[in-house]
Amino acid sequence: MQNPTGAPLPQTTTGRIKSIIGGSLGNLVEWYDWYVYSAFTLYFSGAFFPKDNQTVQLLNTAGIFAIGFLMRPIGGWVMGAFADKKGRKTALTLSVLLMSVGSLMIAVVPGYKQIGVAAPLILVLARIIQGLSVGGEYGASATYLSEMATKKHRGFYSSFQYVTLIMGQLIALGVLVLLQRVFLTDQQLHQWGWRIPFGIGAILAISVRYLRRGLRESVELDKNDESKAASRGTIKALMQHPKAVLTVIGLTMGGTVAFYTFAIYMQKFLVNTSGFSKNSATLVSSLTLAAVMLIQPLFGLLSDKIGRKPLLIGFGVLGTLTTVPIMTALSTTKDVWVAFALIMCALVIVSGYTSINAVVKAELFPANVRALGVGFPYAIAVSIFGGTVEYIAFGFKTEGHQEWFYWYVTICIALSLVLYITMNDTQKHSKIEDL
Repeated sequence: MQNPTGAPLPQTTTGRIKSIIGGSLGNLVEWYDWYVYSAFTLYFSGAFFPKDNQTVQLLNTAGIFAIGFLMRPIGGWVMGAFADKKGRKTALTLSVLLMSVGSLMIAVVPGYKQIGVAAPLILVLARIIQGLSVGGEYGASATYLSEMATKKHRGFYSSFQYVTLIMGQLIALGVLVLLQRVFLTDQQLHQWGWRIPFGIGAILAISVRYLRRGLRESVELDKNDESKAASRGTIKALMQHPKAVLTVIGLTMGGTVAFYTFAIYMQKFLVNTSGFSKNSATLVSSLTLAAVMLIQPLFGLLSDKIGRKPLLIGFGVLGTLTTVPIMTALSTTKDVWVAFALIMCALVIVSGYTSINAVVKAELFPANVRALGVGFPYAIAVSIFGGTVEYIAFGFKTEGHQEWFYWYVTICIALSLVLYITMNDTQKHSKIEDL
């Protein structure tokens, strides 16, 4: 059905739910592929770099992880513009295809012993491709889910972006647990078993590409209006919303640093700092992610009742006050359940951001630049702050000042808190219905 106004297309509740599930499943596979790299770093880092020091190996692979993030702004720009010009569905299909290519490359590339320096170079290229994919995925999927949802339940439906994002990470960890405890020995995982999850990701991504071809477009813009068509998805049009662009960057900074610290870096922190075994660290990470995944819709639903701003402020205040104590306690604990409780507390606090960040950003922009406006500045912020979390953490550790990282996370959250306090509540000032 065509809608010349550009507003979200009307459809039945069943159709809307099917579209949201379809978009979310694609998002799940995208983020599974992305997080497999981080989940299996402890096992494949030795395959791509000389075996002399584990921390140095982790530092090198974390650096390549950051390179993938540095490509995300380009992906957010190119794919965001593409989504605004050609449609959200087409962009979502293309992004998952790129992800499958990157995962397949990592699955089959020979190691450092076989091809020398070419191995880490190919790994870099694969992460560049995946960075482009994920950079485009976020803006397109956040926009799609927000546009498909009804006004009354927009926070609830949009929260499923992080449900599937976390689920993708959880499945990556689940694959790791199965390989660790059921199918392979530790030696086999280090030698070749780490390739398996990347192969699985490539196959799943190809499957989802066909699934996404059947999605319904969330917005149809008038293709007969040449003046509007020419301005869709352009940087010039985006620059007409400077406050919204800066808001996306500011609100993302603290949230992405906190999320990547407690959801991504924690597995390696527990091994490299707290002294947990790899199996125990993976178990703790899996349990905390499973629990926090389930509460995302509850926070999204709460935002539909009381607004987005109170949740963001709650995250900012509690995150600023508790990060240093939580990280300090984690660095000294040897108890699995104490570690679980501490990380869980941190992730519940971070949920004030993760559950609603997609809809908040989508509500800042009109339809003609929404995917670009959500994806591009977000990718800039997450590349600068989220993608460098592990690199900064390992850097401080190698210099003997690991506690400085705890304060770095705290400062980032505090700076975002200033924005949370001063910004408008996007639920009450939404531009979802605007052209």
